[in-house]
Amino acid sequence: MKVLVDKPARRAPPADGAHYADPSFSADVIAWQKRHGRHTLPWQNTRDAYRVWLSEIMLQQTQVAAVIPYYQRFLERCPDVFSLAAAPSEDVMSLWAGLGYYTRARNLHKCAQRVVNEYGGRFPDDPVLLADLPGIGRSTAAAIAAFSYGRRAAILDGNVKRVFARVFGVDGYPGAKPVEDKLWLRAVALLPEEGIEAYTQGLMDLGATLCVRGTPGCARCPLAGRCVALTQDRISELPVSKPKKAVPERETVMLVVTNGDDVLLEQRPDSGIWGGLLSLPEIAMGDATQFDVAVHALLAPYGEIAGCRKLQPFSHVFTHFKLHVAPYQLALDARAAMTAQQALLWYPVQRLADAPLPAPVKKLLLGALLRDDLLATI
Repeated sequence: MKVLVDKPARRAPPADGAHYADPSFSADVIAWQKRHGRHTLPWQNTRDAYRVWLSEIMLQQTQVAAVIPYYQRFLERCPDVFSLAAAPSEDVMSLWAGLGYYTRARNLHKCAQRVVNEYGGRFPDDPVLLADLPGIGRSTAAAIAAFSYGRRAAILDGNVKRVFARVFGVDGYPGAKPVEDKLWLRAVALLPEEGIEAYTQGLMDLGATLCVRGTPGCARCPLAGRCVALTQDRISELPVSKPKKAVPERETVMLVVTNGDDVLLEQRPDSGIWGGLLSLPEIAMGDATQFDVAVHALLAPYGEIAGCRKLQPFSHVFTHFKLHVAPYQLALDARAAMTAQQALLWYPVQRLADAPLPAPVKKLLLGALLRDDLLATI
């Protein structure tokens, strides 16, 4: 007769993530950062919450090398939160133009205004209050609180997710909520009791300089001895990539319309791509007859067309789609008087270099308008 023995119930891990705690992990990160981490970035070695915040917002989805010149220009024009809050929106967008993800610039301006109006110009030291401000999520709030005020708070940006996924062998796409929730539990449980600034910077440095996407520097990593991905030869598998989807493609026609020393620009709405920036007027793609009709309908209120020439097409990749642009340059020889109801505006060509334009549009304009032989009648 077979005797059935009840197996003990499998105990679920604590919901608060306490089982992830490991003081030796943070100790290794801190020791490495102090000896080998980055210490000379423009926004380091300061407790100025404004400078820390500005750098953290710029570093969202953007590499350090690209951020540095923008960060320095912002500080020259807006050295503190009061000057940024008082700056015209056009100036803020102009300073940001070319850095991408323009919602960050709009939120940057709104955040500065709220800090001035609600907190007297001093960023709060509570990560929860910081995360309530425009453009500041949980991880960014923790970084600001840690670097500015020494607050013990956990970060979990893309670089840190990659470090955790490899070191602890975390399966599943880190952007998926169930996986991300577990990573947050781990991030909180691993926080050190002391040295939060070096620990936070250390995680950032490891992800940015050693535990990179392509060929990581495992031989120099202080966590190599505990890294599951290295031990199991899964470096290329972890973190698990985001499930691929077909990238939608769109087409548009952009018009470089000039009259004398001015070019016709459009103020884009705050929402949508290139929100809040100036750009070129556009018409939908179509056959030659539709193009001619659409161009004349758009430009009739602004003047008479003297000539038109097709420029070199180009493409620009956004986060969720790829845009194919067919640009044309047109000249108006008789400019109509502007009315308050018209959607476009004339902008001096000599000011284009500093205009709040998307980078590909600015490149197109500066390239086209610096050539004397570009315009020819079709």
